[in-house]
Amino acid sequence: MRKVLLIFSELTDGDVEWLSKAGERIRLEAGATLVPLGARIDSIWFVLDGAVAVHTAAGERLAVMGSGEIVGEMSLVDPAPTAVSVRVASEATLLRIPDATVRAQLAADPAFAARFYRALCVFLASRLRGTTRRMGYGTAAGDEVDAADELTDELLDNVHLAGARFDRMLKRLAG
Repeated sequence: MRKVLLIFSELTDGDVEWLSKAGERIRLEAGATLVPLGARIDSIWFVLDGAVAVHTAAGERLAVMGSGEIVGEMSLVDPAPTAVSVRVASEATLLRIPDATVRAQLAADPAFAARFYRALCVFLASRLRGTTRRMGYGTAAGDEVDAADELTDELLDNVHLAGARFDRMLKRLAG
């Protein structure tokens, strides 16, 4: 599932509209470094198209993320230096939103802040569950957990709205 669905399912149409307007659409070539190892980053990025790859300090590829994935979200809650690097795997278009812009909106609109932080918590919890499962914790050897079992009824009800919101964002930013 595209991770943007987890975030956009918790936000309103107006919130997503604000994100699209607050961000800057950028195009990066394959091989460009989006997030350097050990850096303090100051933006979040939504991958609109193309792919980015997450690498360990040793250079091992951990994951490839495509359209609908989010990078840099942890910087909003923990400004510690990055433990991984992110490089563009194939030419990519991203929506870059400076942390300062997001923080200003969070301070100005408490209702947005509540929805945004809830969305971020849902997103990070999903990522932690996936990491825990990949490391073999919490399941018997060989057990596979169906991702659908992790989704709440409320989230499932909102996934179609989240997908429509992301599609509208893509169309708006393409124009």
